[in-house]
Amino acid sequence: MNMIIKAQKLIEELILSSYKAACGAGALPEASFDSAPVEMPKDPGNGDFSSSFAMQAARALKLPPRKIADELVKHMDLKKYGGGFFSTPEVAGAGFINFRLTGEFYKNVVQNVLSEGGDYGRSVSDRPQKIMVEFVSANPTGPMHMGNARGGVLGDCIAEVLSRAGHDVTREFLINDAGNQVALFARSLEARYIQHFKGEEACVFPEDGYHGDDIRELAAAFAKEHGEEYLNKPEDERRKALMEFGLGRNIARMKEDLGRYRIHYDRWFCETELHNSGYVKETMELLKKRGATYEKDGALWLKTTDFGCEKDDVLMRENGVYTYFAADIAYHRNKFEERKFDRVINVWGADHHGHVKRLQAALDALGLDGSHRLQIVLMQLVRLMRDGEVVRMSKRTGKAISLSDLLDEITVDAARFFFNSRAADTHLEFDLGLAVREDSENPVYYVQYAHARIMSILRNLEAEGIRIPEPKDADLTLLCGKEERALIRALAALPEEIRLSALYSEPSRLNRYVTEAAAAFHRFYTDCRIKDAESAELRDARICLCLATARVIANTLEIIGVTAPERM
Repeated sequence: MNMIIKAQKLIEELILSSYKAACGAGALPEASFDSAPVEMPKDPGNGDFSSSFAMQAARALKLPPRKIADELVKHMDLKKYGGGFFSTPEVAGAGFINFRLTGEFYKNVVQNVLSEGGDYGRSVSDRPQKIMVEFVSANPTGPMHMGNARGGVLGDCIAEVLSRAGHDVTREFLINDAGNQVALFARSLEARYIQHFKGEEACVFPEDGYHGDDIRELAAAFAKEHGEEYLNKPEDERRKALMEFGLGRNIARMKEDLGRYRIHYDRWFCETELHNSGYVKETMELLKKRGATYEKDGALWLKTTDFGCEKDDVLMRENGVYTYFAADIAYHRNKFEERKFDRVINVWGADHHGHVKRLQAALDALGLDGSHRLQIVLMQLVRLMRDGEVVRMSKRTGKAISLSDLLDEITVDAARFFFNSRAADTHLEFDLGLAVREDSENPVYYVQYAHARIMSILRNLEAEGIRIPEPKDADLTLLCGKEERALIRALAALPEEIRLSALYSEPSRLNRYVTEAAAAFHRFYTDCRIKDAESAELRDARICLCLATARVIANTLEIIGVTAPERM
């Protein structure tokens, strides 16, 4: 349950009901109000919640805000509408109405966390949608790089918060197994395959080919499996065999690396499906019928300037070959029209920013409302650092560092936590030295240590014969100290943080949230004795608070894809 939203709704109901009561008593003139603003002040001195309703109503009622606020407070029925969550509100400043939470609210938070367990933080959306999140979708022509590493965590976390916010979510990886890059990949493999047997002078390597050692390794593996069998085969047959072999190996490696990275897709979609089924051609015909295309110099063009883009775009070249843009339009039409997704979110590198409006315009031309239903999350670059120096090469391989190399050097937990630590539109400096430190300077260690500390506390209590109480048997209203209530407020915020993370596609909020929750626990632990509490009843209440905190930290880390260790 989202106790923050529940409290806000109760306050709104309190204010609107008290206004009606004040009107009925003749204390305030009548007007029509459908809602009342409620917010959480940054300064706790201004209450746990506050409303500026009196200021907003002043013009309509033609009264000073302070007068309105005073009458509202006089006519509030806290027993009927407040759920027992609020003490008598205070009027402050020009007419703010400030509300303070009672022990009943704090008790309810701890009870909810413990009763909902692993589901705490999940909610049911008022408007659930069927949403696809497509992310990584790296070219299968080489190893995955740091942009893929960041995009993988970002896309996976966006999908997870959307799911926990009540939506039906599908994770998808598009395999770009068609087009110029794949053709060049095949030519590069062919050259290395021939050179493997006949020497480098026997075959000129394509100037724009893939020059990495991974191409040599794939060609050598193909040669080991097939020997010289393909040297005398027709060029098309040889390239096709090499392409299928290379893509098969690379895609299998991608799946292995992403699985190690705790990323699992609902579907791996092949671009060739669109071409082989005639879906790309069909999509282009639809655009023609809608008058969205024209022919020029033997090529087919899309009128993207009609939708506010700077220039028109080629869909089919003069040689009859469809562009990648044409395939991308067909792919997104498939998402919306064939598979009936309400919304699609793509995670792209910031260098693709120019493609966003073009693709949305093409979908608009198809009548699919791409401007509203297609959301592109643009992700800025990652810079790996160690000891203040930029890191570009892997210690292990001596090559440009890949996702696999990174995971050989640091833990998956550290990689996922760090890559989700900043909003997508900000540049990220990833400090490799910090990621492996085992102290409070390392944020993932700091959060995991809070969870492990709680588990240690519970083990030690049980070892001393102290029973872990059932929440229903503990008097949770005893949790009224400053640090206890600060910690409970932090626990209460998780469902709202998940909701906001989903709403704004910004799961980095959860890194900040769980770090603050861990800090609140450490302060509580320093300030409040548990085993030697003033009474057995208070001890049991604090044990329940520890259990609830461990659950919230574990749930939050699970969303990010990070483990919650019981020992460190």
